[in-house]
Amino acid sequence: MNISALRTFYKRDLDRLYAEIESYRSEEALWRVSGNIANSAGNLCMHLVGNLNTYIGARLGGSGYVRDRPFEFAGKGIPRATLLAQVREVAAVVDATLAGLGDRDAEYPEEVSDGRVSVGYFLTHLAIHLGYHLGQINYHRRLLDV
Repeated sequence: MNISALRTFYKRDLDRLYAEIESYRSEEALWRVSGNIANSAGNLCMHLVGNLNTYIGARLGGSGYVRDRPFEFAGKGIPRATLLAQVREVAAVVDATLAGLGDRDAEYPEEVSDGRVSVGYFLTHLAIHLGYHLGQINYHRRLLDV
């Protein structure tokens, strides 16, 4: 497991998430959905924050974070400043947790959708998940922030 590379990728993509949310011209557009676009950028941002706080911060770092996954998709109208602060907070949690892991690859502490996997495997999965939703947010902004 290459923790240094993972830290770089998470920092890069969480900085990009921050920039995407910050780039919306209006806060209302963050919550806009249309046609087959069922998830707003605001909800996707909350989902990513909840996901990383849960699987990295709480499970690997012992942060005590308690997730409300339904609210990540049902909540609306959270101020952009709050979303941006949450992105910065989760970036710090992710980096601190990863910094404390070292390069030794142990088993992830709970079973996930892929069954029992290594920490490195699951951190890679979470990084890909972050990138996937980051791309959705970028497209959402370019299509619906009008």
